Amino acid sequence: MSGYTIAIVGATGAVGTKMIEMLGSSSLPINKIKLLASKRSAGKKLYFNDVELTIEETTADSFDGVDIALFSAGGDISKEFAPEAVKRGAIVIDNTSAYRMDPTVPLVVPEVNADAMKNHNGIIANPNCSTIQMMVALQPIRKKYGLKRIIVSTYQAVSGAGAAALEEMKEQAQHMLNDEPYDAKILPSGGDKKHFPIAFNILPQIDVFAEGGYTYEEWKMINETKKIMSDDHIKVSATCVRVPVVSGHSESVYIEVADESATVAGIQDVLRIAPGVELQDDPATQLYPTPLTAVGKKETFVGRIRQDVDEKLGFHMWVVSDNLVKGAAWNSIQIAESLHSLDLVKEK
Repeated sequence: MSGYTIAIVGATGAVGTKMIEMLGSSSLPINKIKLLASKRSAGKKLYFNDVELTIEETTADSFDGVDIALFSAGGDISKEFAPEAVKRGAIVIDNTSAYRMDPTVPLVVPEVNADAMKNHNGIIANPNCSTIQMMVALQPIRKKYGLKRIIVSTYQAVSGAGAAALEEMKEQAQHMLNDEPYDAKILPSGGDKKHFPIAFNILPQIDVFAEGGYTYEEWKMINETKKIMSDDHIKVSATCVRVPVVSGHSESVYIEVADESATVAGIQDVLRIAPGVELQDDPATQLYPTPLTAVGKKETFVGRIRQDVDEKLGFHMWVVSDNLVKGAAWNSIQIAESLHSLDLVKEK
């Protein structure tokens, strides 16, 4: 095998640049990397393994000869160009919400449901960042003890809202420290009517509100969890909150299991050997995950595991992961590696 030709759509974005970096240490056999972006970014230079590459404008013809196309340039771009890539024989791994709930498109976290890729029709969806880390933490518990209910509250970093939101948080913080007027134009959602500062603040809204008083972000977690676990009967509820953290999403997760033999020690033992999980759980030494220690890491970190005071089969835990790494770029690369290991890519 000479290696795959891989295209990255949205190569100049935060996730795109992280994909380029992570492909450099991937197990994939790679022959060529194509960097694609908007017309205004065409001609700029980026590096892959110290080799300078020129960014090209994304067009339908960009995907001629491409084996795997990694998309992270927004849902509209995915809807326009993913079908074109598939027409030309590429397998698309899409990091947007464009295809996540399409019943014909597998929604994949490789540690959880890699086999779902065997039924793909050219497009595989990467789940929402918060859903990914929760699935990595809960699937091993589900396999051992069963899972009846999930209640999650997220504490999501500003990098998940994009570079402009991150810059606005930094500017707000500086203005507040200087006792100067400050403005808010982006968060909690650029598409909503009101905007509030995130510096030194917490916003209990991510995306706009939808049915039942839940935001679209919360519905994503609910619906994606059911799809990934292939279980419409599991009870899932989510509250998604934006916090003034640069990178790294945190989650307080409450679960109810089915097996009465479940214990804190048993859950810890399961997670200690689970793929993609690093257990950090020792209250006596104040060992637990934090966003700062998760930044740049591929793992999902789990700690603060404890039994509910009133519900024998209820357990609480704290789950942390880098939203740009495992929550986006690394999960996409893992999907590509799984496609290769399952022999689902036919090299051109």
